[in-house]
Amino acid sequence: MDDPALQSFWDDLRSTTQARIGLGRSGDALPTARVLEFRAAHAAARDAVHDPLDTGSLVDRVESVGLGRPPVVTSRAADRGEYLRRPDLGREPADLSAVPATSADIGVVLADGLSPRAITDHGVQLLTALVAEFDGRYSIAPPVIATQARVALGDHIAAALGVRTVLVLIGERPGLSVADSVGVYLTHRPAPGRTDADRNCVSNIHPPDGLAYTVAARVVSGLVAGARQLGRSGVDLKDTSRADAVTDGRVARVIDSTAG
Repeated sequence: MDDPALQSFWDDLRSTTQARIGLGRSGDALPTARVLEFRAAHAAARDAVHDPLDTGSLVDRVESVGLGRPPVVTSRAADRGEYLRRPDLGREPADLSAVPATSADIGVVLADGLSPRAITDHGVQLLTALVAEFDGRYSIAPPVIATQARVALGDHIAAALGVRTVLVLIGERPGLSVADSVGVYLTHRPAPGRTDADRNCVSNIHPPDGLAYTVAARVVSGLVAGARQLGRSGVDLKDTSRADAVTDGRVARVIDSTAG
């Protein structure tokens, strides 16, 4: 861009978004720097999908939150390749014998999903914010760490735990602007066979550029309270905390589940 005013306009606009806008042009192509940035983002997204979750480190960090030492379970997907090829296997457990039976109000599952990096970067901090937001109002079962996991695996884990509501903290599909975003999927009265219509999701959790932990926890807490009052979650349950989220500077993107 040869026009300084135009360059300044795009520079200011780019500071407000992670989208690739105003990239400029070199002849008939993008500038080399922009091409390299794109390739780096693509590589980061691929790495986020394929890098395995360090469960040993995560177990110790989750235990430090004070809810007990988390068991580690896996889905029927034998490895990452099968997980990506067979989403159905990621929804079914291989073995849940390590999951303790409880009568807690809430169960929490930290699942690698399509971005194990997201759970590594944000899982424990988000769990801590949730515990602080609940502030003793609900009993919480020992968290469970799940690998090669899809959202619906949480229903099986919740049934084994015996909880009334399950929260699945899962790494979301990486994009070219964000590779470490977490989603929280809430299912009230979870059971194997629940569908996406039975869930609510708070998405785009990845501070500092995405939703803050405290804001996400506030939205989730409101949805938990609403689900308990309504007797169900999903399409009939609506978030009412958007105004608070906007005031806090981060807009919660609350949607029905689409990442089964």
